[in-house]
Amino acid sequence: MTEEERTRLSRRIQALELEHKDLNDVIERLGQLPTQDALQLQRLKKRKLMLKDQIEQLKLRLIPDIPA
Repeated sequence: MTEEERTRLSRRIQALELEHKDLNDVIERLGQLPTQDALQLQRLKKRKLMLKDQIEQLKLRLIPDIPA
């Protein structure tokens, strides 16, 4: 992987981590509302989990291959 690709991947990870954090904040605020929309909350939580999985997969790509 070239340095440019690593930089692009790192930036993508940062953007996804920011979106994950923002979703977490929204989920917390919605969870405190007395008239919360359970379906919307469920969808946001699912999106947050998908982001987490995507971030982990991208981070694994940044780890250099270890020769056997």
